[in-house]
Order: sequence, then structure tokens, then C-alpha cells
Amino acid sequence: MTKKNALGKGIGALLTDIPLETGKLTLENIDIDISKIRANPDQPRTSFDETALDELAASIKIHGIIQPLTLRKIDDSEYQIISGERRFRAATIAGLQTVPAYVRTASDTETLEMALIENIQREDLDAMEIAFTYERLMNECGFTHEQLSERVGKKRTTVSNYLRLLTLDSPVQQAIREKKISFGHARALAGIDSLKMQRKLAEKIIGEGLSVRQVEDLVNKLKNEKPEKKTEKKEALPELPERFCLLVELLESKFNNRINIKRNSSGEGSITINYLSDDEIEGFIKNLSV
Repeated sequence: MTKKNALGKGIGALLTDIPLETGKLTLENIDIDISKIRANPDQPRTSFDETALDELAASIKIHGIIQPLTLRKIDDSEYQIISGERRFRAATIAGLQTVPAYVRTASDTETLEMALIENIQREDLDAMEIAFTYERLMNECGFTHEQLSERVGKKRTTVSNYLRLLTLDSPVQQAIREKKISFGHARALAGIDSLKMQRKLAEKIIGEGLSVRQVEDLVNKLKNEKPEKKTEKKEALPELPERFCLLVELLESKFNNRINIKRNSSGEGSITINYLSDDEIEGFIKNLSV
């Protein structure tokens, strides 16, 4: 059974939570020859800070590896990293011959899932990295929003808010990655459909140092603004010739009804008889017969 708060317990809890296709779990902690270990080609983390690796390597020389790597056995002479590539790289720099590791049986999908979930436990991730990881978990592991929220130990609304960041314009996403815009700012901007307006507000956030609350107020104001209705300009009607005006006066005096004549520039037009009741129509008919 999946534990909803597994993410808060670390990758060890997740490893025992993820069911295998065979329904069996092989998990043992042994020392593995470092030369037999291979990196995961689907490793979601693509960059490793060299200075931080050197610092970790120095620590490993003194204290050893405190948290074992998690590997899966490819064959009798080779293992693939599920989680712990940073520790593996640092151990290599430190000159270790063997490293402690959990060896387990896992499918390609399960391996990817665990690598992705371990990756989003890092404290230095920006909001876009988390959003992209959630997207991969859904697309490549087939999770629904609900299943994903259970896997990563987050509320469904939180997961949805991160995924909405993927709809932001590219320059805005880049500003998030550079941590010029916080997750709170980004979440508010994701409520705007216009990419141009997203960019404009992002520039305003960076330039003026707007708070999340200020941005939320601006976004709500934009949403509540009613778009101006575009009124079509009606073509101005040409002035009626004098003889037409005389005709209107003649008809109105004869039939005792208000008469309108409309005429366009090409000479086409209409004569309209206005009336207020059936009695007026009857009077009009009677005048026609006279």
C-alpha cells in the first residue's frame, strides 16, 4: 500500500513502497565493486556542481558513505544506479574501491520512477525542475494527478499548481529557473492566458520587486476587467435631396403617420411608415383608398 507521506521519509521508504511487477522485493545491503556500477541513462539530474562533489568526496574519505546507493542488477558483472549517482561520483573522486548499496529487482519504469522521485527530494530544485519532473512521472510512468500526489506525498492541488507552470511563456519559465521569480509569483502568473501579459507582469515583478500578494491582486484585476466592446462605425447616410424631404412632408400630412426615408450613396434606400396601433394601420389603409 502506498504511503501518502512517503516522500517525507526519504528514498528508503519509497523503495519499499513501490510494488514490483512480480510482486516480490529483493533488497539487500552489500558492498559493490565501484567498477561494476553504471550510471542510469535516464537520470533526471543532468548537472552536478563540481565544488560540491569535491566537498562530498572529502567528507566520504573521513566518514565513508552514510546512505547506501540503490542499484539494480543488470547481469552478474554489472549494476545500474537507481538513486545515489552524486554519492557514486563523489566516491569515485575519493578513490573508494567499493561502496555500500541496496540491490533490488526493478523494471525500467520502476527504476525511472524512483530516480525521478529521489531527484525531486533535492532542496536546491527550482519550481520548473519540479514541474518537469512531475510531467515525466505522468507521461513516462502513466500516473494520474491523484496517483502522482500519493507518490510524491503532496496534495493534489499542489501537484496541479506545479504542472500549470508548464503553460507559462518560455522567458517566464527561465526567470523561474534563475530564481528571479518565486513559485508563488509563478502560480499567480499561470492564471493569465495571455503570454504577452505573463511576460509583462514577470518584468514588473523583477523590476519593481512586487510581492506575491501584489501580483495576485493584479492578476485578479485583469481577470475582472470587462473587455471593451468594439462598436462598428456605421456608414454616414448622405443628406436627402430637398424633393425627398418634401415627399416625407406630403406623405405625413396625407396619412397622419411618421414617415422615414433612408437612402445610401448608390441611390438605394427604403421608405418606412411608423405606427403605434392597429387603428393607425386601418386609418392608413382608409387614406390609401381615398
